[in-house]
Formats: sequence, C-alpha cells, structure tokens
Amino acid sequence: MKKIIQFSLLLSTFFIMAQNQIGIFNNHADIGKPKLAGSTIFNKEEQSYNLKGAGYNVWFGRDEFQYVYNKIKGDFILTGNFKILSNASPVHRKTGWMIRANEDENAAHMTAAIHDDGLMALQWRTMKGALMRDPQDEIFAKKRSTEIIQLERLGKVFIMRIANPGEPLQEIGRTDAVVMPDEVLVGIFMCSHNPDVVEEGKAWNVRIEQTVPDNHNGYTDGILGSKMEIINIFDGKRKIVYEDKGRFEAPNWLPNNKGLVFNQGGGIYTIPLTGDTPTLINTGSAKKNNNDHVISFDGKLLGISSHREELPGGGSTIYYLPITGGEPKMVTEKTPSYLHGWTRDGKEVVYTAQRPESGSTYNIFKKSINGGKEIQLTHLTKGLADGPECSPDGKYIYYNCTESGTMQLWRMRMDGSEQTQLTFDQYNNWFAHVSPDNKWIAFMSFVDTVEPTDHPFYKRVMLRLMPISGGAPKVIAYLYGGQGTINTPSWSPDSKFIAFVSNSGPINK
Repeated sequence: MKKIIQFSLLLSTFFIMAQNQIGIFNNHADIGKPKLAGSTIFNKEEQSYNLKGAGYNVWFGRDEFQYVYNKIKGDFILTGNFKILSNASPVHRKTGWMIRANEDENAAHMTAAIHDDGLMALQWRTMKGALMRDPQDEIFAKKRSTEIIQLERLGKVFIMRIANPGEPLQEIGRTDAVVMPDEVLVGIFMCSHNPDVVEEGKAWNVRIEQTVPDNHNGYTDGILGSKMEIINIFDGKRKIVYEDKGRFEAPNWLPNNKGLVFNQGGGIYTIPLTGDTPTLINTGSAKKNNNDHVISFDGKLLGISSHREELPGGGSTIYYLPITGGEPKMVTEKTPSYLHGWTRDGKEVVYTAQRPESGSTYNIFKKSINGGKEIQLTHLTKGLADGPECSPDGKYIYYNCTESGTMQLWRMRMDGSEQTQLTFDQYNNWFAHVSPDNKWIAFMSFVDTVEPTDHPFYKRVMLRLMPISGGAPKVIAYLYGGQGTINTPSWSPDSKFIAFVSNSGPINK
C-alpha cells in the first residue's frame, strides 16, 4: 500500500508540474492536436528541458508540435542550446525557439529552428492560416548543424543568430514580414515531422531576456531585474542561483568556496552558492558602495569603492575592511578612484582613476593600503585604461585599454613596464580576470556598435575565455548585460567556474 501511495503522489506531482511552472515557463501544450501526446520535463539540477513531441510538421497552413511557453509583451532576446536526441524520424524533425500569436494551430508565428539534417532556418507564417514558404528558397536558412540559437524581437523586426559552442553568434536572417500582436507566446518546441512517432529533444542554457531601448537611463535602479549565474567554463552549462527584480552587480567568489559577494543599493552582500537570502556585510560609514569591490588573495580583506557624500557629486573612494565587516580604512584621498585588484601580498591595491594632470582620461595606478603616494602606471592622454587586476603569481597586471583605438586586453609588469597588447579583434574587450591557477583569462566583449570607452548597461555581450599564454578566445556565454556583469574577479577557487550577472525585465505571466 505504501508503494501505491508513493506512486500516486509521484503522478500527482508530475501532473501539477505539467499544468504549471516548468523551469522558467508557465505553460505547455500540444499545439494542433497531434496524434501522439508530447511532454516536457524540467531537470532542476542542471536547469535543462527534455521535450518529447510528435506532429506531422510545422508547415503549410497549420502546425502540430509540443510547446512550452510564456506570454510576453515588448522586445526580448531568446537564447538557448538545442539538440535532437532520438534517431528514428525524417531528417526534418525540428526543435528550437518559436514566437506565436496564440495557441491556434494556424496562428501567425516566427520560428528559429534546427533540423536533424543540419538545416538552420528562420521560418514564419505571416498571418493566421497563411501557407509557410520553403526556407531553402530564402537567405534565412543555412545547412550548418549548430547548437546555439538566438531569436530576437526588436520592434517589428525578428532576427535569428546561430553559433557553434565557442563561436560568436552570426546573424543568418531578419525580417519584418510577420505582423505580431504586442503580447505573444514565446517558448521552445519539438516536432517529429511524423505523426506516428514521438521524438525527443533537449534544451539548456535557455534564457528569455526582456530588453530596453538603447536610449534608456541605465543609472536608474530597477529598470531591469538581475540574475546571478554560475557557468562551468569547460562545458558551458549555466545555472541561475539567485534572482531579484532590482539591480545587483559584480559577484566575487569567496575563497572558502561557500558563497559570493555582490553589491546592491549601495550595500555589499554575501550569498551562498545555492542562493537563499543575502546577508549584508557591515561596511561602517561606507554606505554608497559601487560595483568595484575585490577580496584579497588571502581572503582576509575586502576592498571597496564607495562614494563620499561630502564631495560635490560624490567621489568614488577606495577603502578596505575585514571580510567579516567593520569600519573601513581609506586608501585614496583623491577621487574618483575605482578599485579593481589587490597585489599578491595584500599590501597594495591597483585601480583606475581620473586625475587633473591627465584631463578627462582615466589611467591605472597602484598604492599601498598603509599610505604614501600613489604610483601612476599608464600615461594615456586620451581614451581609457581600466580594470587592472594582478595575476596570482604576482608578476603582472592585466587591464583593458583603448591605446590601439578599440578596447583591448593588455598586460604589464607590476612596475608598469612591458605594456603588451593581448587581444586584437573587432570587439571591445573589458575586465581581464585571471583564474586562480594562472591558466586562463575570462573577460567580457561588447560588439563594435558600442563606443570603445563605454561599458553600458543592458547590451548583448559575450563572456569569453583565452589561455594565459595567448591564443584565440572562445565564447563561453551569450547574455544581456554589460555594466555590472563581471566588473570584478569572479573565479571559483578551483578555476572551474565563473559567477556573473545577467539582466532581464519582468516576464509577463
């Protein structure tokens, strides 16, 4: 009897999941009444989705498929990794993203799909009941079996991008041919292309990110919500460990591997790696802390950048205090100064600062936490040098600089000598973070439509990884973020994971 009761409870639990929340999605259904029923299961541990779906096709004047989805208004970016698992149906079985006007089988829709034969296609039905066109007659299809699909709604325009793991996203099509309502269905789907067979697909790193116009005021709190994410740098799998409707920024990984440090609303907080409720660190009189905070290599001290209310406009000043909290000690009297790193011995900090002798240009400095003169390490008269961080072996300072015209990663000796450029591509690269084992550099890249000296909020950005010895960077994550995503060192102590922040508006439910 006990086993029967347990089995009944299991069935009840599955039924409740099927009718309600499945991961980030609120709904799932078989669209078009396929002959065989489909299903969607969310794997909570790895935050992935397994979809089983039948259906004759997503084509002609009506569709049949399994769909898991939300209702959303406005603009958004959809990104995910997709794979077809089963191996029995025609080559045109398909999975991917779908934007749909409603649940009707003949509804207008926009689909970014991967087919089993490698076809990647942006397909659509322009209006209810209209016939779909063959994507191979369009420029919006490619015979290229890739894993990562992104579909963006930007006003009336829909844009599809694809990539293999490690590659930047490449646009393969855009169109404004479909007239969609402001509120649409957004989700992932599976279609077997055979009404008598159920096929299976898997999706992971599934993200729905609602976006804001480029003319937003990024410095106003609460425009978009924040997600604390952790990524495995070797397999690229991401997990969301904490979310908030407001803005938090810049995680540091605690040396004891028990949690993360981040800033929000002027305070500095810790949070366990499993999420839960954040705990405020006592930073004494420093109440306006920004996203430039760093933990010393020995894990005993927390360096912070906080604005001083007594200065006109509030100047960012560097302080330090015990990691457990306490009254901070001032390091930089001159402002503005933004902390980015500690020296290996914990006796000095490195930072970017604006000083009158350099005009409006920011350069890199270092200074003893016990006083004395600050030492200028770069001497730009225009542009920007930012994000200095000391390597774990104590030999180098890594930073980003516009000396070559675009924002690229650089390296110099601890005394400022041997300044050497490390990246040479079309992107604007920010915040070089060196892994604790001194083997890797993680950094953030903006597309070239962003000004080299700017690192704004709320943009499509990439997290990339390159060997410390040099070589071609590879992409490890695609996200909507920018300022506050990865401003400070955020490697796990074992050099296997990175913590970062992504942003999104509220998902309409």
